[in-house]
Amino acid sequence: MKAMILNEYGAQAAFEQADLAAPEAKPGEVIVRVAATSINTVDTMIRQMGKDLPLSPELPAVLGMDFAGTIEAVGEGVSDYAPGDEVYGCAGGLADLQGALAELMPADARLIAHKPKSLTMREAAALPLVGITAFEGLQRAGVKAGQKVLVHGGTGGVGHVAVQLAKHFGATVYSTASGGKAFDIVKSYGATPIDYKAETVADYVEAHTSGAGFDVVFDTVGGANMINSFDAAALNGHVSSTVAMVELDLTTAHFKGLSMHVVFMLIPMLHNHQREAHGEILAELAKIVDQGGLKPLLDEQAFSFSEVGKAHDRLTSGQAIGKVVVEI
Repeated sequence: MKAMILNEYGAQAAFEQADLAAPEAKPGEVIVRVAATSINTVDTMIRQMGKDLPLSPELPAVLGMDFAGTIEAVGEGVSDYAPGDEVYGCAGGLADLQGALAELMPADARLIAHKPKSLTMREAAALPLVGITAFEGLQRAGVKAGQKVLVHGGTGGVGHVAVQLAKHFGATVYSTASGGKAFDIVKSYGATPIDYKAETVADYVEAHTSGAGFDVVFDTVGGANMINSFDAAALNGHVSSTVAMVELDLTTAHFKGLSMHVVFMLIPMLHNHQREAHGEILAELAKIVDQGGLKPLLDEQAFSFSEVGKAHDRLTSGQAIGKVVVEI
């Protein structure tokens, strides 16, 4: 099979086409003929940092975590899928798990689900990692109808899904954004955009919650912005974060009685821990998509299999709006 591989790590590491032996389905696995894969920030971090990240695979490496495709074969013990089924998931591209930048990919059947019927392969490939992350962050924060939810970074990969899901769950949703097209995207999801460059946290908390704060704050920005999330949260509120690698003062969180939820969705893949939860979330996301409650946002630029390096560059440039997808 053809694959795009890395023979070295580093900022200038190039993807090279190679012919690799086709994988065979082990017990509990399926073999997927990959149609598309999306690029996530963690993919670019692996490429650039290599073994400085403990989750990076050995070289030569086949990256690519997200995918959509068609079942080619099933292993012993797999009963929920059959050859020809269209599926999607996030199941490789780190540690000892082969990634999606190949014609064929082995995947643990617990980490996948049937593809949403209303999405193309390209659209479906954009959803797994960010969809699972957003769903888990909102679920752990106990989002429910009637709450006010603030999403920091509502046009980013995780953020745009979190905004839509929070709305689907019945919350009144607000999102920080940077004007123009980003504002239009947030509004299209039925949420209220907040210009974080023009408004202070105190300003928008007063304007939208009469000073009480948001019931749930989903922070996809992290770093120093975590303090903004604490400031924006209501008493006994919840803060979910996907970027919690930071040292900060928890005094505000203490005196507000906040609950903190750190979402690191790669845990099931890395540690073979409760992998079935990811398959269940993907199945639920597919239902929400097909009901019209969620649609992935795709960057306007499309990339072919041989252009994966350019796709990585597009994401790291900061110019992409929505998910960057590579078609195999």
